[in-house]
Amino acid sequence: MKSVLIIGMGRMGRHLAKKMQELGNEVMVVDKDASIIEGMSETYTDSHIGDCTNASVIRALGVSNFDVCFVTIGEDFQSSLVVTSLLKQYGAKQVVAKAKQAIQMDLLKKIGADEVVCPDWDIAEKLAVRYNARNIFDFVPLTAEYSIYEIPVLKSWVGKTIQEQDIRRKYSINIIAVKHNMELRPIPGADYVFSADDHIIVIGKSSDVFKIASKT
Repeated sequence: MKSVLIIGMGRMGRHLAKKMQELGNEVMVVDKDASIIEGMSETYTDSHIGDCTNASVIRALGVSNFDVCFVTIGEDFQSSLVVTSLLKQYGAKQVVAKAKQAIQMDLLKKIGADEVVCPDWDIAEKLAVRYNARNIFDFVPLTAEYSIYEIPVLKSWVGKTIQEQDIRRKYSINIIAVKHNMELRPIPGADYVFSADDHIIVIGKSSDVFKIASKT
């Protein structure tokens, strides 16, 4: 369990707070709009009204006590910069800030953000990858070259084992899980027999995975 501070209760902030709480974390939410916080106070007992561009507000929150602080302020980028800077100034251990443009990402990193996320870019990248190649159901980027993908098995694999197909050597990918009837089987053994409706979760280079996906 982690202690989490989320500043800015726009769409992203609300979704993030909900998910972090569902995962069992201690969540504090802050926004300068009293009506927003009042509407969330029953769900988040640790909710505060405050303008976090004010140093006294940041200081009063005790930001150094949180494992991670998120800055998810919507349209006011200047406020995001000020809040990010103040969080680091008052000892925040880890600051994750939201950006919309490349220049915003650069500026947030320069003033101390430990990580900068760009939701619009992330969604666009996922859509591009999914619809660039056939049968890419999901993916998680790891580096510029490597990602984790969910793809269906080839018809020629059905009824055969992972070992018989010699997946790693022939296709330069590693199977880290198999999804069968919505049930996930992590780290399947070499004797696992593929079924027609199996999806495999693999790690590998995009070019290698796309070659397989194009054959399914």
